[in-house]
Amino acid sequence: MEELTRKTQQLLKMLHDKGRSANTFTLHIKQNDLATQLGISRQALNVHLRKLRDFGYIRTGRGFIDVTEKGLNALGLSATPAFILIRASPIKRIQVYDKIKELPVQRAFRIAGDFDAVIMVEREKLDETLKKIYSVDGIQDTRSYVTIETIK
Repeated sequence: MEELTRKTQQLLKMLHDKGRSANTFTLHIKQNDLATQLGISRQALNVHLRKLRDFGYIRTGRGFIDVTEKGLNALGLSATPAFILIRASPIKRIQVYDKIKELPVQRAFRIAGDFDAVIMVEREKLDETLKKIYSVDGIQDTRSYVTIETIK
């Protein structure tokens, strides 16, 4: 890992402390490639991107486009995720973890405590994900929690 100066560490900490957690989807693509995929000119793409940026639906930078929480909401998707806690059979934990890796989820973590794993999914995909989880051999119990709003 690269060494940071004291001032750079201070800046990074301040950005973290003053920032707020956001759910974004980042796409790394050249605008020429994106325009080609959409079947429009690069100039037309720039008009659309500018409009989305002005509405706060996306952020752009050199080589990336982020869909923001506001953009997710415009698509009818929730920016507040759901969480699924999973308890696995001790003798099948490794197989359960391997199956979790195959699921289309935002994040998945092994955890210590009463449960063995926690999965973060889009709220809209909670039912679909639970159906897939129920088919995994070795899962003993699950608990699902839907977030209401982001506090910080």
